[in-house]
Amino acid sequence: MRRVALGLRTLKGGAVVVGVAVEDGELSVPISTFLATGADGDRLSLEPYRVAAEMARGPHAGPSAEAMAAVAQGRGRQDRLAATGLQTIMRQLEEARCTPVAAALLVNRAGWIADLLEYSLGWPEHVPVAEGLAVRDALRFAFQACRFELVELDEKSLPDLAAHALGLSTAEIDARLRRLGATAGRPWRKEQKLACLSAWITMTATRFGQRVEPQ
Repeated sequence: MRRVALGLRTLKGGAVVVGVAVEDGELSVPISTFLATGADGDRLSLEPYRVAAEMARGPHAGPSAEAMAAVAQGRGRQDRLAATGLQTIMRQLEEARCTPVAAALLVNRAGWIADLLEYSLGWPEHVPVAEGLAVRDALRFAFQACRFELVELDEKSLPDLAAHALGLSTAEIDARLRRLGATAGRPWRKEQKLACLSAWITMTATRFGQRVEPQ
């Protein structure tokens, strides 16, 4: 059984998931897929805060009861879809004779936002930010439901963390990511590379019995 670390980078409607294994010092990508937190044709699961923002406001221009109910329903659907999708990925890894040993979720520094609905209504241009944070919350729910620890890494400082953790230059890391992409298959865009890099860092730390320490 190959030991695999997973890296996740969120997008609208879910997250890119890339798994990295190390065998005899060589990296491989046994899985590169998408974990959906939204369903096609289901706006509440894809963009609950956009739906809420389009509804009539409540007292004092705050969220209405209908808007709060819509968000709660949408967020619940996101949680269930994420948990089901993660279970599917775990089964796929088992069938490929892989054992997940660690996982890393890329995040940003928006943890100060306490109420995503109020934030969306107060800053309409930032609704996509709220949607992205909701996806991350759904992923956290899924990993907790699977009783699997999820490390969170700041995306902005990821290149510095990678250079420190891997002991490689940025050029060397980029070259390795390109070679891995050739075997992982398409798509292999920025999102897949970032997810792969976070998994690579986490796998390296796990092999040496270390914890990933965000920069």
